[in-house]
Amino acid sequence: MLHDHSHDHSHDHSHDHSHDYPAPGDAGQRALRIGVGGPVGSGKTALVAALCRLLAPEMSIVVVTNDIFTREDAEALRRMRVLDDDRIVPVETGCCPHTAIRDDISANLDAIEQLEAFHEPVDVTFVESGGDNLTAVFSRALVDHQIFVLDVAGGDKVPRKGGPGVTTADLLVINKTDLAPLVGADLEVMRRDAIARRGTLPIEFTSLVDAGGAAAVADWIRERVAFWRGRALTMP
Repeated sequence: MLHDHSHDHSHDHSHDHSHDYPAPGDAGQRALRIGVGGPVGSGKTALVAALCRLLAPEMSIVVVTNDIFTREDAEALRRMRVLDDDRIVPVETGCCPHTAIRDDISANLDAIEQLEAFHEPVDVTFVESGGDNLTAVFSRALVDHQIFVLDVAGGDKVPRKGGPGVTTADLLVINKTDLAPLVGADLEVMRRDAIARRGTLPIEFTSLVDAGGAAAVADWIRERVAFWRGRALTMP
């Protein structure tokens, strides 16, 4: 992606993110929907690709990507052949990516529902945001869980800057740990500051240059899928 959205989105977002698991009326009856957001270049597409490689052999996955005026992220995933092409659908937002995942979710919701219906049954739907800033969070009407991706190339100061993406995402991923020595980033400082901002919400460190670099994130998703399916079994 070529778009750098470093401008300030000073909206008031008072959503309650205190729950650990979703509780929508159709819990367990459809795919678990997971949003993947974060700044430009943090590795969102690489993470989604790695998760597809790890999880697709055991569950049905579809992906919706968001870009402003292109289909670059969807095409990148298709080139990597992590899923069949018809399981990856792009949404051209035509505006700042945060608006299509938080403010007017209609285009994404339409794409999700069509994908899930076509490939039914689907276990996990990933919704990848276009690159935005630390305020980029998903509407809870769109996704059930949110992953927020930072990378160490931004410096070890980034987690302590906070913002809704860092403080409220269900999982914070600090990516590109292999670059830490090259950019002078202290991973323990990043861990300490992230914990200070997030409390008990989980944090994972990843290096996607290794085939299993996203294994801990994949395990986190497996746990949530199991819980989601369990809710379906207990529905009256």
